[in-house]
Amino acid sequence: MEQLVTSDFKLGIIAGGQLGKMLALAASNWDVKTYILDSEENCPACNVCTQFVKGDRLSFDDVYRFGQMVDMITVEMEDINIDALRLLKAEGKKINPDPEALAIIQDKGLQKEYFKKFNIPTSNFNFVKDKKEILENIIRGKQQFPFVQKLRKGGYDGKGVAIINDEESIKYLFEGPSVIEQKVDVLKEVSVKAARNNKGQIKCYPIVEMDFNTKVNLVEKLICPSSLSDELSNKATQIAKHVIESFRITGLLAVEIFIDNNENIWVNEIAPRPHNSGHHTIESVITSQYEQLLRAIFNFPLGSTKLKMPSVMINLLGEPEFEGPVRYDGLTESMGIEGVKIHLYGKKMTKPFRKMGHVTVLAPTIKEAKEKAELVKLRLKVTSWKNH
Repeated sequence: MEQLVTSDFKLGIIAGGQLGKMLALAASNWDVKTYILDSEENCPACNVCTQFVKGDRLSFDDVYRFGQMVDMITVEMEDINIDALRLLKAEGKKINPDPEALAIIQDKGLQKEYFKKFNIPTSNFNFVKDKKEILENIIRGKQQFPFVQKLRKGGYDGKGVAIINDEESIKYLFEGPSVIEQKVDVLKEVSVKAARNNKGQIKCYPIVEMDFNTKVNLVEKLICPSSLSDELSNKATQIAKHVIESFRITGLLAVEIFIDNNENIWVNEIAPRPHNSGHHTIESVITSQYEQLLRAIFNFPLGSTKLKMPSVMINLLGEPEFEGPVRYDGLTESMGIEGVKIHLYGKKMTKPFRKMGHVTVLAPTIKEAKEKAELVKLRLKVTSWKNH
């Protein structure tokens, strides 16, 4: 759609977490009405959208009914009732990304098979029915340590992923159909954000480097630009362009990549939506990932992805020993640091390692941004009023 009627156009966003909230805020700059479907009445997006609709994203009836209320549908996460989206598409509803792409990406097994089919470099893998089959394969010598188990459906933010290094870590195995991957000897983990509109125009953001909290397999810190060589950066960017073009996605695609000790590139996972690895773009890039998504799905020219200033982004995670009504300690002290931009998602309750917000630190150099980010990490803590 090349002409946007801002006075009455309704954009439906399935799921209303922090990604939905930031997308709705970006849409408000263009006077686009946003409808949010979520099962939680107090979800982060509920207070910034035009209309909140309570419903289950996995329910056929709820998704189909929501689709009939809006002019176009986009998503905050890929774990959605695909049958409802397929029917809505058949009836003429605009849905970006396409339900068929979502159907593949929401199943990590189908995703890995797709990578293999389209010559997208990825680690070796096999499928298992359940935990019992994994244990049997270990006993028979068919499964060697170390390996990674990923539930085929439902996993996100490190959930549904178990890194099994030895017999001691077998206790972390999940029940359910899974992908078993050869563990890559990772030197660096990076993310490439690609955008594509319906005309086929593609733009990629500068690559970000990711530091993980190994306890919960969650991204703790993002660094942009990355320290990759120009050669590796170009290779990773070309792979991301190949992936988004092969899926013919209209919208955004986050391509998570491993760089091994031999500087080989392996695609880990993809996500066809705004992504944690793109939050820094709100302040540090000319066009944020949220504006870029809107440009792509409305078939407008894609915006510039030039970096305005180096940045480090840290996730604000609930402190391990706190659960209950959220409290932010060290907020004032952190705001006193030049270049610090704080985003609180509006989640009312905290629990250990829950994503409660993020902080982007801008500075003339990565070294300075890292130093300021460490100060923020020391000062800004997500705790609970229940413990005070």
